[in-house]
Amino acid sequence: MEPHTSPGSEAGATKTGVGRTQLSRTLKPSWVWAIALGSAVGWGAFVLPTDWMATAGPLGAILGFLIGGALMLVIAVSYGFLIKSFPVCGGEFAYALNGFGRKHAFLCGWFLTLGYMCIVALNASALALLSRFVLPQVAERGRLFEIAGWDVYLGEVLIASAAIVIFALLNIRGASLSGRLQYIFVLIMIAGVALLGLGVLLHSESQWSNITPTFALEVPAWTAVLAIVAIAPWAYVGFDNVPQAAEEYNFSPAKAFRLIVFAILAAAVIYSVMILATAAATPWTELAAGDPRWGTGDAIAGLFGGAGVMLLALSVSMGICTGLNGFTVAASRLLFAMGRARMIPGGFAKLHPRYATPYVGIAFTVALCLVAPWFGREVLLWIVDMSAIGVTIAYTYACLAAFKRFRGVDTAGQPVGSTAKQATSLAGAVIGLTFLALLVTPGSPAAFGPESAIALLIWIVLGVLFYIGRFRENTALSDAELDYLVFGNGGSQGAAQRTSEELQDSSP
Repeated sequence: MEPHTSPGSEAGATKTGVGRTQLSRTLKPSWVWAIALGSAVGWGAFVLPTDWMATAGPLGAILGFLIGGALMLVIAVSYGFLIKSFPVCGGEFAYALNGFGRKHAFLCGWFLTLGYMCIVALNASALALLSRFVLPQVAERGRLFEIAGWDVYLGEVLIASAAIVIFALLNIRGASLSGRLQYIFVLIMIAGVALLGLGVLLHSESQWSNITPTFALEVPAWTAVLAIVAIAPWAYVGFDNVPQAAEEYNFSPAKAFRLIVFAILAAAVIYSVMILATAAATPWTELAAGDPRWGTGDAIAGLFGGAGVMLLALSVSMGICTGLNGFTVAASRLLFAMGRARMIPGGFAKLHPRYATPYVGIAFTVALCLVAPWFGREVLLWIVDMSAIGVTIAYTYACLAAFKRFRGVDTAGQPVGSTAKQATSLAGAVIGLTFLALLVTPGSPAAFGPESAIALLIWIVLGVLFYIGRFRENTALSDAELDYLVFGNGGSQGAAQRTSEELQDSSP
């Protein structure tokens, strides 16, 4: 692979004889926090409260999200440590490579790529769904066909496709632009949630009796809560976008853990507020028993009319935009890292000659996601259901990699991690495996259906073919060359030789 010279790239070769491109350091802490929070919340907090309450009831759903958030914080401890040790793009892919080798790194990266791309496509489809509610005369024009009971309209396809392309172009033009926009979108979204929550709380027609019964009646309370906890990897996915952009921080990677914690806590509050607002505005049992196009929209419209719907639409639009932007960033950086490691075509490691962004990965993400709107939302939901598996696999790899490093020693022979840190990272791995079991075990409250299983099998087969196709070129790299391409000067061994003071400060 020829060295690629561009603004912000590190071109040339080391003693390994290979060239390495590197991204510019332009992302501020507030932007990275906004990437994590905006990606974690996305559209779900505004579109799905009725579905969650139908599963667990208002209190059951809130408890499920709070417990799920607490479990994510345990996993976040390992991420904070690994980001500080390996401030390169690729996140879990790089961590799995350092801890367990090439095959595990490819497996982790392949499944995580699927998860990220599915969420980009789903956010775009959520924008089309919103337009059906707010501007049906535009979205529901030009009926094309029906797939799995879902009518596909040309109007909504064009809306979703335009959103995907717009955010791809913004990302190509630079991380600074996408990071600044992400921060603005998140602030608007938070303001919208606060106004909606306070408005429902203070409205004379709001009734706390609307929230009763607090749990779903058809199933035991613990089963209902567990069903919500099981979707935590999907609900909070986005905090793991933080390590994908670690190479682009213009601040110390040691701050990343605090940014992740603040993002998870804020996401838990937003989920809880939107569930409460929906339930208090209209009896949630009526919403769950009916078949509304948008339960939260109907509840807010009944209380505040058109003005409330516009505020809710603005909030969900910001959530969708932050999801589109954040996961486009994450997917392209992951593909860039895998291309740099030559586990996928080397073109993915190229940077734009003017903007120094991984434009090939962005274009590839767009190309695949543009197919999704044509298949309708129901088919896309099948794929997204199983994409949670990819995210959960990545969580587990990150925690296991942290556990392995915590058990090691530094150059002075001192333990890298305390017993508490080892226990926390191991607990994170157990949590990840538990989530995985909930998703794949038949009869589990969170088990996905046969359609999702088929989609997962297809992705696995594609991954095997992709791995075989790149096997010769990847294995031609020595361990030292691969180490340099992924981790940069000093490689992973350089990270391992940091002083115990750097690795054992007060933050993970």
